[in-house]
Amino acid sequence: MKDQYFGDINDYRKYGLLRAIIRASGLRILVAWMLTPDDGSTDGKFISYLEHPGKWSRHDPVLFQKIKELLASGRKRRVSLIEGSGLIPKAEYFSSLVPDTASGRSSWFNSLTQPAQGSDCVFLDPDNGLEVKSKAYGGKDSSKFLYWREVEALWASGKSLLIYQHFIREKRLNFIQRMLETLRNATPGSFVEAFSTPHVVFLMALQPEHQEFHRAIVSSVQENWEGQIHHWELTRAQQGAPADRSPAARARVG
Repeated sequence: MKDQYFGDINDYRKYGLLRAIIRASGLRILVAWMLTPDDGSTDGKFISYLEHPGKWSRHDPVLFQKIKELLASGRKRRVSLIEGSGLIPKAEYFSSLVPDTASGRSSWFNSLTQPAQGSDCVFLDPDNGLEVKSKAYGGKDSSKFLYWREVEALWASGKSLLIYQHFIREKRLNFIQRMLETLRNATPGSFVEAFSTPHVVFLMALQPEHQEFHRAIVSSVQENWEGQIHHWELTRAQQGAPADRSPAARARVG
């Protein structure tokens, strides 16, 4: 996540999803922004939706109006604006910049686990999504990715997870199913599902004690975000994946 993205159309959908999940479940969420420095690009400039309340405000009128007010105030775009707004109930925030070095990343993650102790669910918001082979842990631009070792550690600590993931050049159905399969392998005992927007998929793994909220969460999202946020479940049978090897372990062996 970069501060320059704050309030754009993708942010509106993202905050709306978080609000729908909390409204349906009451889960206490830690929002880990996984912040990286602004890069001066035009990314995040897509705020023209705010000029069309008739089309967009109906999904979450309170959220829409508040984002519009925050952006109209002239203050610099920062995620801290949403932190102080109270728009995401029961949320705590972890806003430290993500470093690229391995030692820095390890310290960053250790710091993240402390506020996570008081939460039921951790939302992880990397620039790009989950790790790829071309970006080794601790390497250049590794800060833009979430690593499977981190997913596994948070899951083992008892946290449900919601993960931001950009789409890649792969048929979307196949990509979502593949990512859900991999997430299920990394989170033993989980119920996994996904919520997609035009450019992003949010991967969710619910701890056993939180799975009772599944239907209410889906209903809340579909009721408020029809046509903007789509729900997916894992439907493709898993074949050939070793049951005793996590994604991180396979990556290390491979």
